[in-house]
Amino acid sequence: MRLVSWNVNGLRACMKKGFVESCLALGADVYCLQETKIQEGQVELELPGYHMYWNYADKKGYSGTAILSRVEPLSVTYDFGDDIHRHEGRIITAEYEDFYLVCCYTPNAKRGLERIDYRMIWEDDLRQYLCGLDKVKPVVYCGDLNVAHEEIDLKNPGPNRGNAGFSDQERGKMTELLGAGFIDSFRELYPDRTGAYSWWSYQFNARANNAGWRIDYFILSQRLRDRLAGADIFPEIMGSDHCPVSVTLD
Repeated sequence: MRLVSWNVNGLRACMKKGFVESCLALGADVYCLQETKIQEGQVELELPGYHMYWNYADKKGYSGTAILSRVEPLSVTYDFGDDIHRHEGRIITAEYEDFYLVCCYTPNAKRGLERIDYRMIWEDDLRQYLCGLDKVKPVVYCGDLNVAHEEIDLKNPGPNRGNAGFSDQERGKMTELLGAGFIDSFRELYPDRTGAYSWWSYQFNARANNAGWRIDYFILSQRLRDRLAGADIFPEIMGSDHCPVSVTLD
């Protein structure tokens, strides 16, 4: 089973830049999308054979997630936890026969870490949610998690230390999650691979120079390790400031 995660940075814009063609080329069983920036009825997406599930933010043109799945899930839920986490369309959980899939668009801590306090609450509550699911079935947790975990995960770690996405607080929460019984699928297979990034700023020719960050992940329950058959990043696929990432499970 091949799963793809992609922050499309506005689905309507991405559709004008080859989104459907890219999906057909990737041929995934499931697509998890983040930052769709749409409300109900704003797009007519034709991807035959896929069941589609959407979570919209209350605020128009903001956030939003989607799951497009060839296999119809047993159940689908939207958001999680307390009311504070239920207004930005950031989580969809699909239950399959032998695992839960959680598509996530993690809140950005913002410039100057002005939203770091909420980000820390989010991280703790979501980790608790994932651990609760993991007690029932293994978990595949994916999306734009808005953190480069280690120095190897971004081109310029020195100047970015302490900035949003590479603060000690955010990196520490990723460490806590992995310590709670999960693995970073890409680093599990490629612990030393450099230059592997999934997001590039639109400024300073960052993508052309591969001055990027790896902030899009597939995080798996440890007991799925034996089923991990592949993990890939597709920087050649355009249409967004992020590129798709994937995981293959036997």
